[in-house]
Amino acid sequence: MTVPETGAQPTGGALGRDSLARLLDAPAPLVDGFRDRAAQLQPNGIDLTLDRVWRYAGDGALGGPPPGRRLPEREPVEASSDGWYRLKPGPYVISVHEWLRLPPTVMALARPRSTLLRIGAQLHTAVWDAGYEGRSEALLVVNNPFGIMLAGDAAICQLVFFSLTESVEGYHGAYQGQ
Repeated sequence: MTVPETGAQPTGGALGRDSLARLLDAPAPLVDGFRDRAAQLQPNGIDLTLDRVWRYAGDGALGGPPPGRRLPEREPVEASSDGWYRLKPGPYVISVHEWLRLPPTVMALARPRSTLLRIGAQLHTAVWDAGYEGRSEALLVVNNPFGIMLAGDAAICQLVFFSLTESVEGYHGAYQGQ
C-alpha cells in the first residue's frame, strides 16, 4: 500500500477521511453494511452502529488446559417496540452492524462515542488485527445507576484505522468471519 497523496511507502499512522474513503471504494471494501456512510465516515475514523445486545447468563473461561477458552452463555436483550434498548446497570455484550474487512496493511482500535460515556456507560474493545474480517462484538458496561437507553441503530463507537509500516500475514484466529 502506498500513501495516496505522495505515492511513498507508508510510515504508519492513523488514516484520515480521504484515505478511508478510498479503502471503502476498493473492490474488497474496508467496511460493508453502512446504515449511512456519509454520516458514519468521520475525519479520523468510521462510526460503528449497534446491532444486537445480550446479557450474560453464565461464566466463561480463558486459559491453558481445559476448559481453555469457553465463552459464557448469554441471553438476547430485545429492543422495545419503539426501537430502544433500555439497559439496567451491569455488563452486556453488543455486536456492531457493519462488516469489517481489514487488509494486511491496516489495523484498527475503537473508542466509545463521547455521548456514551456522558450518559454513564463504558465500551471495552480489543485490537482489530490486520487481516481480520467479520462483525465485531464489544463489552458494554452500564454504570449509570438509573440505566441508559440506546437506540437500536445508535453510533456506539468510532473505529480508528492505522496503516502499518509493513504488510503482515494477518489475523487467523477463532473469531475470523464471525
